[in-house]
Amino acid sequence: MSYFVLLCGISFLHGVVATAVCPGPPRVEFASVQLEKRVYEPGEEVTYACQPGYIHASGSRRAVCTNSGRWSGVAFRCILKTCTYPGPLHNGEIYHTELTYQSVISFSCNEGYILKGADSSQCTERAEWTEELPVCEPVTCPFPPVPESGEIIFHLPRKGNLSIFQDVVRYACLPNYALFGNETVSCLANGNWSDFPECKDVQCPRPTGIENGFMNFHLKKSFHYMEKVSYGCSPNYVLDGPRDSRCEKTGNWSIKPSCKAPCSISVKRAEVLYYGRRVKLQDMAERLLQHAEIMAFFCKNDERKCGYPVRTQCINGVFTIPECFKEYNSFTALFVTEASSMKECIAMH
Repeated sequence: MSYFVLLCGISFLHGVVATAVCPGPPRVEFASVQLEKRVYEPGEEVTYACQPGYIHASGSRRAVCTNSGRWSGVAFRCILKTCTYPGPLHNGEIYHTELTYQSVISFSCNEGYILKGADSSQCTERAEWTEELPVCEPVTCPFPPVPESGEIIFHLPRKGNLSIFQDVVRYACLPNYALFGNETVSCLANGNWSDFPECKDVQCPRPTGIENGFMNFHLKKSFHYMEKVSYGCSPNYVLDGPRDSRCEKTGNWSIKPSCKAPCSISVKRAEVLYYGRRVKLQDMAERLLQHAEIMAFFCKNDERKCGYPVRTQCINGVFTIPECFKEYNSFTALFVTEASSMKECIAMH
C-alpha cells in the first residue's frame, strides 16, 4: 500500500514538471518579438528587436523560457535614434529642442536674407532629415541711380548689375555743385536703397572786402560752391584767420580773416628785450610792433638793487607800457643807473 502511494506521488510530480510552460515574453518598451506565441516550452527562446526609429542601447537581445515557467532576466533597452545636427546655417538660425526620431527643426534667416529651401525638417526612422539644409541668400537691390549733376565714385559691381544687402555706394557731385544728404547709401533689408543725396547748384554773392586789407579774385557776378577768394593786409597789418574764404553749400562765405593793426611805441629812449636780444629803441628806424609781437621793458627793484624785465604785447594797435618802467632822457641818464644796466634780479623762492 505505501509503495503504491509513493509511486503515485512520483508520477504526479513528474507530470507537474513536464507540463511547466512560459506565457508570452515580457514587454520591452519600444521593442517587439518576432513570431510571438501565447505559450512557450522550457528551453525555447525569443529575440527582441527595436522598433523603427529606435536603436539598441543595452541588455541581451535573447530571452529563454526556463523549466520553472519563467523567462530569464530581460534587460533589453531601446532608445530613440538621433539625427546629426545639420548646421550651421550661415546668415540664419536653426531652432530645435531635440534632434531625435520624429523631432522637427525649423529654419529662419537673419534680417536682409531670404530663405531658399524648406523652412522645416523632420528626423526619420533612419536617423536622416527629410529636407536638406536651406540657404540664406542676401536681399538684392537694383542698380543705384546716378543723381543729376552727380556721379558714383564707388560701387561694387555684381552679376546682373544688382547689389546685395549692405552693399555701399558712394556719390560725389560735379565741380561747383554741392552734395546734400549722405554721400554713401546702403542696400537695405527691404530691397530698397537708403535715401539718395542731391547735387545742387549753389551760388554765393560777390564777397566783401576787409578793413585795412584787400582781396584777390576774378571779376565775376556770381561765385559757385567751393570757389575761393584770398585776402591780404596793408603794410604793417597782420592777417588774423584763414587767408582764403570759400563759398559754402549754405550760399554764404566761410569766415573771413581780419587785419590787425600795428602798435606805436611811445617810449623814445630805452634798452629793451626784443626777440631775446637787447635793443635800444632810439636806434630803431620805426618804433612799431606788429600785432602779437612781444617786447620786454626793464624795471627796478630798489630794495634789492637789481633790474628785471616785464613783458608786454601788441594787441591790434594797443600796446601798454609797464607802470614800473621809468624813462630817462639822455641828460638825466648821466646821473642815474637805469634798470637795464643793473644786475638782473634773481628770482626768490
